Amino acid sequence: MVMSRAFAGLVLLGLAATPALAQQNKNIRGTIEAFDGSTLKVETYEGAKVSVSMPADVRVSTSKPFSLSDVKPGMKLGVTTVTRPADGAQIALEVHPISATARDGLSPHDLKPGSTMNNGYVEATVGSTGGTELTLDYKSGKVKVLIVPETAMAQAAPGALTDLKAGEAVFVAATQEGEKLVATRAQVSKDGVKPPM
Repeated sequence: MVMSRAFAGLVLLGLAATPALAQQNKNIRGTIEAFDGSTLKVETYEGAKVSVSMPADVRVSTSKPFSLSDVKPGMKLGVTTVTRPADGAQIALEVHPISATARDGLSPHDLKPGSTMNNGYVEATVGSTGGTELTLDYKSGKVKVLIVPETAMAQAAPGALTDLKAGEAVFVAATQEGEKLVATRAQVSKDGVKPPM
């Protein structure tokens, strides 16, 4: 009887965990084709057509300019990098300011194959051949990244669902719930400034 109860408990735990396991995080980047107030249709940069459910309370932000002149010591940044094969340098693909409460450290990112997201505080910026070298302190270590002319830079500004207009560039973080994609947040271009992520 004890064994049966224990087994039944494990089965119930497994069933309870199944919905959570079914949810997968997805990042969608592309151009808005249409938005009807609840469903966002996006053509990804790879050419796929994607529909995303947009809850009424989903967090939406717009994009505004951000540049090296805005980077100050102590500022917390998210920097996506790839390793340059020739010398192992960490080249910044994009840079954006993040909340002080955002998790510190390095983690794999899906912007490009082999890319890494680096969240940390600016310790120093130094002019370097071919760009600007930025040192980020993420508490458990430090990383030096090279910002080059091709590096995308932008920051988030308050937005709303009404900013999701056809033709605008968009980044959507979503969860795959069965056959349905549900947005958890979105950042959309404004005045020609695209989301950097």
